[in-house]
Amino acid sequence: MFYHQRVTPAASITILLLNTSLLKPGLRLAVGLSGGADSVALTRILAARSAELGIVLHAAHLHHGLRGAEADADQQFAANLAQSLGIPFHTHHVDTAAEAEVHHESIEEAARRLRYAWFRKLMSEHRLDAVATAHTLDDQAETVLGKFLRGAWTEGLSGIHPSVQFAEGRILRPILAATRSQVEGYLTGLGQNWREDASNRDPAYTRNRLRHQLLPELEHWNPKIREHLAAMAELARDEEVFWDSEIARLAPHLLLTGRPVRGGGRANSSDESIAIDTVRLTAQPVALQRRLLRHAAATLGVSLSFEATESLLHLAVSGRSGQKLALPGPLAAERTPRELRLAPLSLKTPSQIEEIPLPVPGEASAFGWRFRVQSTMSGPCATIRNWRPGDRVTLRYSSGPRKLKEVLDRLKVSGDARNLWPVVEWRGQIVWMQGAELQPIQEMAISAEKEEPS
Repeated sequence: MFYHQRVTPAASITILLLNTSLLKPGLRLAVGLSGGADSVALTRILAARSAELGIVLHAAHLHHGLRGAEADADQQFAANLAQSLGIPFHTHHVDTAAEAEVHHESIEEAARRLRYAWFRKLMSEHRLDAVATAHTLDDQAETVLGKFLRGAWTEGLSGIHPSVQFAEGRILRPILAATRSQVEGYLTGLGQNWREDASNRDPAYTRNRLRHQLLPELEHWNPKIREHLAAMAELARDEEVFWDSEIARLAPHLLLTGRPVRGGGRANSSDESIAIDTVRLTAQPVALQRRLLRHAAATLGVSLSFEATESLLHLAVSGRSGQKLALPGPLAAERTPRELRLAPLSLKTPSQIEEIPLPVPGEASAFGWRFRVQSTMSGPCATIRNWRPGDRVTLRYSSGPRKLKEVLDRLKVSGDARNLWPVVEWRGQIVWMQGAELQPIQEMAISAEKEEPS
């Protein structure tokens, strides 16, 4: 159930930490106002200090088309608060569930994508310099822990950044150092109501399980776990600044375009590929070798998992000339006497994509997904691969198997996405496919979730 949180004025107001270094005089700023405690607190403190800081404040509320009348009440609450503070109010309505189905996303993924897309549109159309979101230290801790559990690289552990630059303007997080308890204490001191979203306790959402189950359990081991996770994010961000400068300095000397020609020099090549000088690469520390390989893949639009990076590193350092490797992305690698050549695989030839083993039980990453298998017994590895003509699957509650191609038709999957649609095969049977719920098998349980870009 959704309700207004009733609060009474306290004798003193809790101090709310506000990063004013992000708020320069003259800034035209919209605050994302959902109606929850965090966003209401951010709106109130920015409104109270807008004259002092010299900023022009607006409020923005996105109706996600979920939760019916309760969401309508959230929208009205946000509009009333903005009006009481004398702040221009912007609102927009989207159909998150429909978008999630079209793009084969979770509700969480679709809601986030739509929210930031609207923020960017808002900045463009209303000449706003930035949008402020009310992420707190608790949000930071949950984000870092979630990314760690998914196997993120160091840049992923940098978590929520205080400022993110888009072409249309910036996204700012001015209360990222404040805790959720400080937020609620601040509102209590003001006598300010807020809205509670019951879905924030639904264990179906990963973040809610982190927030209400895992983090409280970890706090029994270390009461300062949230602060330590937030500190890890700050350390990781600073580390990434250093690494970015190192890669910018070294990459031009190790990453080569075109193909070598007899007598020296390089000839332009019509194919989209990058070569890495393996002699110079192996002279670098291992940490830098990994960074350079991931940077090279990123220039081709491919984000490498740890497993893929290690395979590529082994090929670069120990591989023999002529040896080839296909990786998710899709990415092709070939070793020559002095170079490692990388090129994107043609999406029209999915049979070239390497099959990725998935331990039973165990975990593996492929196709931008993280797969987990739970089993009471150890058995032969499953295989993560792209679908093939002739594949059949048994949907849950269906009377029998059907062609996977027919399922893709029903999901309206076509083009490049169709060519590389992932499935998991075990003992000759497809036990998982993206976008469909298959008939479960007794011996094992398999789950998969989208990996966030690092």
